[in-house]
Amino acid sequence: MSKKMQYNILLFLTAMIWGSGFVAQKAGATLEPFTYNGIRMFIGGLALLPLAFWSSKQTAGSELLSEGASRHFNASNLVGGICCGIVLCIASNLQQFGLYFETDAGKAGFITSLYIVFVPLLGIFLKKKVRPVVWVCVLLAAFGFYLLTMSQSASGLSLQKGDFFILLCSFAFACHIMVIDHFSPKCDGIKLSCIQFLTTGVTSMLLMLIFENPSISSILECRNSILYSGIVSAGLGYTLQIMGQKHAEPTVATLLMSLEAVFAVIFGILLMGERITKTEGVGCAIIFIAVLIPQLLDKPKETSQASS
Repeated sequence: MSKKMQYNILLFLTAMIWGSGFVAQKAGATLEPFTYNGIRMFIGGLALLPLAFWSSKQTAGSELLSEGASRHFNASNLVGGICCGIVLCIASNLQQFGLYFETDAGKAGFITSLYIVFVPLLGIFLKKKVRPVVWVCVLLAAFGFYLLTMSQSASGLSLQKGDFFILLCSFAFACHIMVIDHFSPKCDGIKLSCIQFLTTGVTSMLLMLIFENPSISSILECRNSILYSGIVSAGLGYTLQIMGQKHAEPTVATLLMSLEAVFAVIFGILLMGERITKTEGVGCAIIFIAVLIPQLLDKPKETSQASS
């Protein structure tokens, strides 16, 4: 097996892990959102500490940075990690609120993937030109979202509360990608991710203490979900992403990781008995096409995880 194929397999496993992470988050939706998200993100940060320590050893051993440059580099990691963590806190908690309000794991995966379409639109505010194909993809994504989320009720078609929160989270994850793009050239990727997870965890737990009423017994009941989404989905998933993206072609890497949404549906059906209608299935397919087209026509930057 070629080296390139091995790295592609790592990215395929990353998408599978992140897709299964939606099921874990859904299983943990019996906990209030800030409680669940705070604990699992903090655990995710702790899981990355050994990798961040190893990265520090590698940087120190290379002796490429002067003492002054090293201090500046570490300061950039701290500031960047905190800024990214605050935005991630907003995005991930919106996602957890969506799951808390009964959005299925598979549906959440596809709606969250819309961040790939939102990113170039946000570029307008940075005076970046938006290609015509992106506008076509926006219209496709909007139609797919309509088919996937609009349900028939006594008062007519309506958007469910959970789906609305997931849509907001998708926009917030697009903002997170842009913040990552700003800081990542100045920072160590592993340290940046570790600090952002810890920041998200601490901030969410502070919000938990203010707005929620956590209990030890309810937290322990969700321990498997929390540990999986924290250690496996965040810690292991991000580690595999780093290893895979280091040598994979950027376009192939992003396409493989886009399978996260597909795996979210598959695991939702297999593990939670979720079902989608034909109309919802068509909506998923249209969203997937809208997400893939910009990546097929352009080589994206290597970005960190957004939806786990």
